[in-house]
Amino acid sequence: MLKAQNLAKSYGPVPILTGVSLEVKAGTTSVIIGRSGSGKSTLLRCLGLLETPDAGTVILDGEQVFDGSAAHRWRFGRERELARHRSELGMVFQRFNLFPHMTAAENVMLGLTEVRKIGRRAARAVAVEHLAKVGLDALADRYPSEMSGGQQQRVAIARALSMRPKVMLFDEPTSALDAELVNEVLQVMRNLSTEGMTMVVVTHELRFAREVANEVLFVDGGTIVESAPPEQIFDSPQEEQTRVFLSALR
Repeated sequence: MLKAQNLAKSYGPVPILTGVSLEVKAGTTSVIIGRSGSGKSTLLRCLGLLETPDAGTVILDGEQVFDGSAAHRWRFGRERELARHRSELGMVFQRFNLFPHMTAAENVMLGLTEVRKIGRRAARAVAVEHLAKVGLDALADRYPSEMSGGQQQRVAIARALSMRPKVMLFDEPTSALDAELVNEVLQVMRNLSTEGMTMVVVTHELRFAREVANEVLFVDGGTIVESAPPEQIFDSPQEEQTRVFLSALR
């Protein structure tokens, strides 16, 4: 469903990603772990077409959506085409990024009315449907200031899901939450994984990774050091860098 080959990204003279390749099969959950500053979020943003890689390719559902070779870099610059590809990738960030002057339902509706060009009545129905999916249909008419951080993040998930993406990308979705609110967001993500949503998740929640992931990727120094099923990564990692990282967290 989602494939990257030899992705590279630098900010000025500092390399962030160095030749990263991965493949995410449809209906599976891939979890990316690693130290802060290892390139995890940059990798996710490149997969989500929010950052322009310096080199490499991104393929979504068999269609090449980014080619970093000089002859094809123009494809990334075509805003209409880029917007179409982005709409097929749901992205949930650390911060909720909800519009404070809009209700939960209105926040979810916005992409439907502005991007999908759906009428407001139909968009409202879709919004409520997806708020129900994350357990928040009763709060459809509340504003973000009237909701907890966990509820706001669930609204953000509903907003992404309402666009019916092919892949959901999560960038440390619980890192801004108080400890008691983390599990309500993780439970929504567990449900999505069980339902067969294709997901790529950057997280520090290693217990969640062990429970939900089909594959865990350990990123360090801008490259994928090791990728394997969770039981291998957590119980018998093959690379010394992986062992050192995990031992520091135990």
